[in-house]
Amino acid sequence: MAETLRDFDAVAIQEVVAGNGGSQAVAKLSDELNRKGSRWDYVVSNPTQGGAYSSERYAFLWKTSRLKVDRKAWLDLDCIEEFEREPYFIRFKFKNQNFTLVTIHAVPKSKQPERELKYLELYPELYPDENFIFLGDFNLPESHSVFNPLKSKGFISGLVNQKTSLKMKCKLRVCLASEYDNIFIDSKAFEILKTGVVLFYETFTDLKSARMISDHIPIWVEFDFN
Repeated sequence: MAETLRDFDAVAIQEVVAGNGGSQAVAKLSDELNRKGSRWDYVVSNPTQGGAYSSERYAFLWKTSRLKVDRKAWLDLDCIEEFEREPYFIRFKFKNQNFTLVTIHAVPKSKQPERELKYLELYPELYPDENFIFLGDFNLPESHSVFNPLKSKGFISGLVNQKTSLKMKCKLRVCLASEYDNIFIDSKAFEILKTGVVLFYETFTDLKSARMISDHIPIWVEFDFN
């Protein structure tokens, strides 16, 4: 994981185990990143409000030479009743510019994630001074109508028609299943320069081994400030 992430400036992780083991694993990842030439810091959220089978933690990791924390990370309290796993925020400063990452892990598709994701459009009004970037596992494709209110406010998706979850087995060399993960950037505040995915499973001998690391591939965006 550290080898995969070493060249990025900021990383958001979902599905960190709610118990202490999850926090310890993020600390080990940060320690390993620190051994690869750059100084990294990290923060792990408290467990989200979901019940025993859905509560999780989130994590952010970042290069301290590139980014400074402008506001300490916080779990959302404004829409806490609307989300089974409330989003996790952090505001970074890059040079003289600020941006706020909002990481989300929506409920599974069987639970209709659109019922909670429709509340994302409230955040630009609730936090008018934040330059938001929404990212994570939405369990829906970016083409879903639930994202239309965000798009009407100027948010654009980093990925289009890009599957990001892993199948149980590759079929005819097709290993990706669903368009679940994405990054939504406020086009009024940012310009997207590049986007992409990391097909980390290609370095494994089989998909089963890769899925022991993650059943989703990392996604990324490179952006500049308008």
